[in-house]
Amino acid sequence: MITTRIPGRATAIVMAFATLGVAGLLAAAPALAANSVTVEAAKPSVVGIDYTCESTAGVAGIDAMVGDPNADRPAATGTQTAVTCDGSPHTATIALTPMPGETPLTSGTPVQVRVALVDQSETVVSGTAKLLTLD
Repeated sequence: MITTRIPGRATAIVMAFATLGVAGLLAAAPALAANSVTVEAAKPSVVGIDYTCESTAGVAGIDAMVGDPNADRPAATGTQTAVTCDGSPHTATIALTPMPGETPLTSGTPVQVRVALVDQSETVVSGTAKLLTLD
């Protein structure tokens, strides 16, 4: 049987790099979590959300889609372009516009609400979906 010894200095170097790697991940965690959006409430004509975004995220607006959870397209959509990205929590109310040919939304209806922070090219920076009943 052959045994290999790792010299103490090599072990110390490996441990130092591992510690730096873990420290880097922990420091990056708040930056990764800085862009978020959550649905707080929804009515047939509006969606209320909470959001946070960093100024460097490139967020240009918030898009919302609401509809039957089993449908292949939304019943209503909305966009909010007045966003404040400074790393602090903010709230927004997004007005919904019914989609042509879709049944209008009514109170008491179970729906899926999808909201997303988007950049200038409509690429999602951060998004979420929530099932709820319209107020």
